Amino acid sequence: MSSRTSRSSRGPVTAFLLRRTATLGVTVLLASFVVFLIPYVTPGDPARKIIRSRVAGAVLDESAVQALTQDLGLHESLVVQYLRWLGRLLGGDMGLSYASRTPVVEQVLPALWTTLSLVTATLAVAATVSVVLGTVAALRAGSLPDRIITTVTQGFVAMPEYWLAPMLVLVFALELSLLPSAGWAGPASAVLPVAVLALRPTSYFTSAVREGMLDALAGEHVLAARARGLSRRQTVRRHVIPNGLLPLATLAAVWFAGLLGGSVIVEVIFAIPGMGRLLYEAVLNSDIPLAQGGVVVVVGLAVVLTTAADLVHGLLNPRLRGHHA
Repeated sequence: MSSRTSRSSRGPVTAFLLRRTATLGVTVLLASFVVFLIPYVTPGDPARKIIRSRVAGAVLDESAVQALTQDLGLHESLVVQYLRWLGRLLGGDMGLSYASRTPVVEQVLPALWTTLSLVTATLAVAATVSVVLGTVAALRAGSLPDRIITTVTQGFVAMPEYWLAPMLVLVFALELSLLPSAGWAGPASAVLPVAVLALRPTSYFTSAVREGMLDALAGEHVLAARARGLSRRQTVRRHVIPNGLLPLATLAAVWFAGLLGGSVIVEVIFAIPGMGRLLYEAVLNSDIPLAQGGVVVVVGLAVVLTTAADLVHGLLNPRLRGHHA
């Protein structure tokens, strides 16, 4: 009986994993094709853009344009060009930057590492603060502390980064001289950008933790634990907090993916050499290979992270695992 139940419960899980994996593959391919089209949806001929980035002067040598078009295979169909570009991309070749004439991958990887460090620190701070605030609010629902926490954290959403970042620099860097105003040279230089980026996720995380714990407190397993003689503190520690934090894991993965490309303003203001600043400068310089490489890495990683979050959330679903009450 147990083996038959186990086999029946594995069926939905396997089907779910296959569906999500197939969706991931299709999404990544579609995203890569959209990124590949960047030079073709922007004004101007790709070959002319490359030559203009290398030589000065308003008049271009048409023979040089034609020769470069042939060398790069730009005369072939988009499908052929895309497959060739995708093959190079899968091999780790993102092309050469128009501006620096160095491999794009050599610029993308350090920038990606910087942004990953910034985002990880941001979400660690946001999760830690929100767990404390959300737990207090849930355990004292309807009280004055609950109303204060809810009001203050909801107000975080109304603070735009482009306003908050200069204000923090003005106060803590220029007036008080407590922290660096820009750069990425150590823990001290991460304090202000992390504080700016952490406010919004803290607001959403706190709300999610509070709601998750309120749902857990109303669950039958909590009532059963109290009936077995567990104290309120033991019940909260063993049953409420673990179940209340489940929504936070999924939400954090989604925010991680969003912050990878959404930290442009903060990275530019604080002069952080991350992906946001890299893409900003690539657009300013019309550096198409650098923009393509940066976007495809950010989008690909974001898709993988959100899919992983969906998988975790789905696998934690009792109905999917075949656990019926």
